[in-house]
Amino acid sequence: MAALVDTAQDIARQLLETALPRRWSHVQAVAAKADRISAAVPVEDRAVLVASAWLHDVGYSPDLVDTGFHSLDGGRWLRRERFDERIAALVAHHSCAWLEAEERGLGEVLAAEFPREETAVTDALCFSDMTTGPDGQDFEVLERLAEIRSRYGPEHLVTRFIRRAEPEMVAAAQRTQRRLAGSVAQPM
Repeated sequence: MAALVDTAQDIARQLLETALPRRWSHVQAVAAKADRISAAVPVEDRAVLVASAWLHDVGYSPDLVDTGFHSLDGGRWLRRERFDERIAALVAHHSCAWLEAEERGLGEVLAAEFPREETAVTDALCFSDMTTGPDGQDFEVLERLAEIRSRYGPEHLVTRFIRRAEPEMVAAAQRTQRRLAGSVAQPM
């Protein structure tokens, strides 16, 4: 587990820390949150969750921009670098990215290139991302979605995507919270 997560952290640091320090703050907090809530996923998936959290926004790196859609660009780069294929797909689809891909006219491309899983890992990754602000601050999911809409403005493509994705993002957060509540050890 440690090697995969350490490698993911190093990659994210190299791509984001200097070029995009605010994004780097967000990514660090998302990864820390994913680690804290990792009990919401099966033990064998915890390293995958945390590594995916470290890597979820690498597609914003100026060195990786291709389509301008960070999820797809990040997933493609990870694949080219022969990183774990599941993690590349999780990055490509993180936080309901398939809906943003549709808004960008890239829905079929994303679907053809990367399989989309619907698991506790995808829910926990979405939860970690959508409850963490751009500077790493904690938010409730609806607060975070409002912050995104405010930052981008009412007519922006990202705002349209967030409006479409909100029900699924809220549901993913709720499922993660239920899984966490169920993972608490019961007294004997």
